Amino acid sequence: MFENKEGHRITKVTIPVRKNDDWQAINTDDLFKGKTVVVFSLPGAFTPTCSSSHLPRFNELADTLRDNGVDEIVCVSVNDSFVMNAWAERQEADKITMLPDGNGDLTAQMGMLVDMNQLGFGKRSWRYSMLVKDGVVEKMFIEPQKPGDPFEVSDADTMLDYINPNAKKPEAISLFTKPGCAFCAKAKQLLTDRNLPFEEIQLGRDASFTSLKAMTGQETVPQVFIGGQRIGGSEELVEYLK
Repeated sequence: MFENKEGHRITKVTIPVRKNDDWQAINTDDLFKGKTVVVFSLPGAFTPTCSSSHLPRFNELADTLRDNGVDEIVCVSVNDSFVMNAWAERQEADKITMLPDGNGDLTAQMGMLVDMNQLGFGKRSWRYSMLVKDGVVEKMFIEPQKPGDPFEVSDADTMLDYINPNAKKPEAISLFTKPGCAFCAKAKQLLTDRNLPFEEIQLGRDASFTSLKAMTGQETVPQVFIGGQRIGGSEELVEYLK
């Protein structure tokens, strides 16, 4: 069983990071002092669960977490800085601070350094998340020790529910558009004016006309989807937002 480190004050660890073609140092004193920080740690960059679920959802809920008192969200992995930087470029991670704990110093301090030699990984982090306030661990969510790659409690939703069980989570919004479409511009402006983040799927760049018909059953743009529900075009969006 892993030791729960709630109440533990994180001692200083200096971590080298590669930024703008130069080496810089991040130390945990500066990272945590006087701040409320959510940390989630995972076995490795580019690995399936980490890429498909763990990191993207924290990025998606980042603004909501900040609205509920979190100053920074940090992703830790026992990888070098080059790997973490490359992974961040391939992921939705613009709201996350990537912390490449290449030597495993912070992970070892948290008691989460595990042997993954059977996978050719060497020493890596067990999957967990924690809430750190002014350098002290308030809460830890540690995945159960079972075969495979358990992902049950260290997710972003569990952390947000702990911080504020009544927090309103954003609904996923996507819209199909095409360049030069005035109705598409109207739909985007409607969402922007209401501070509703959305993903734009542009025909000719992100999808084809065939994809539009196959996925929506429609042949015109924009096509707006909110929380898995097709809203329709810009006029239907106006009515929905009322």
